Amino acid sequence: MGKKEMRMSRLVEIINSRGYIPIKEIAQLLHVSEMTVRRDLAAVEKSGLVKNVNGVLVSNSGNTVQVLDKEYDLLNETQVQNEVKKLIGRFAATMIVPGDCVIFDTGTTTEQIAMAIPPEMDFEALCFTRNTLERLCRLPHVNIALAGGYYYPRTQLFAGEDGVNFIRSIRANKLFISAAGIHEDLGISCANSYEVPIKRAILQSAKQHILVADSSKFGVVRSAYFCDLEDIDIVITDTGLSPEWRNILQERGVTLYQV
Repeated sequence: MGKKEMRMSRLVEIINSRGYIPIKEIAQLLHVSEMTVRRDLAAVEKSGLVKNVNGVLVSNSGNTVQVLDKEYDLLNETQVQNEVKKLIGRFAATMIVPGDCVIFDTGTTTEQIAMAIPPEMDFEALCFTRNTLERLCRLPHVNIALAGGYYYPRTQLFAGEDGVNFIRSIRANKLFISAAGIHEDLGISCANSYEVPIKRAILQSAKQHILVADSSKFGVVRSAYFCDLEDIDIVITDTGLSPEWRNILQERGVTLYQV
């Protein structure tokens, strides 16, 4: 076995034993440059054993963390965990009180929140997705602000610099934010990089951050990282969440509701 092959074998061994490791750290362990690690990684990734997620090498063996690359499609997502998302949406909607200013993130779970809001509720809403906008428009006493931009049909999201700047000019007391992946160490992620500027802007604009996600999203890493668990105040999920994750959230000071 040549020097390169031995190094690649050692690279996979380290990542599988630890679950994940930053490129910078593994370069130091192997006594090579980060460029060398990246070249080796290009070959190793083809085997499916390792995945590069924003500069962090993640084991794809299934022992530690699940890494997903499937493209997000909102119409397909409506069929996944639909009853669970309805329960989450109904519970989240009870947190909205008259006079609130609420930001609704992208996704099907946040749409379920809008569907569960009583028609007599008087509040202000900021959104940037077609599906949630259509639900909010049916409420007679809501004042809606829409952040515009380029329309992405797969996610029904409007995204762009002007929309992000508009979001930054708004202040809200509640944010319902979604995620495609939630990991203890690698943070909270989504499926599309164009969502990241919006998600970071709404986090900056809201006082209380409420993450709504079904339990299948926990332990998952998606390619577009946008915040850490510590940035979240409340998590609303289903009863399928593992005891390990309940402990993690408690340790991080996150309030958990399971419905």
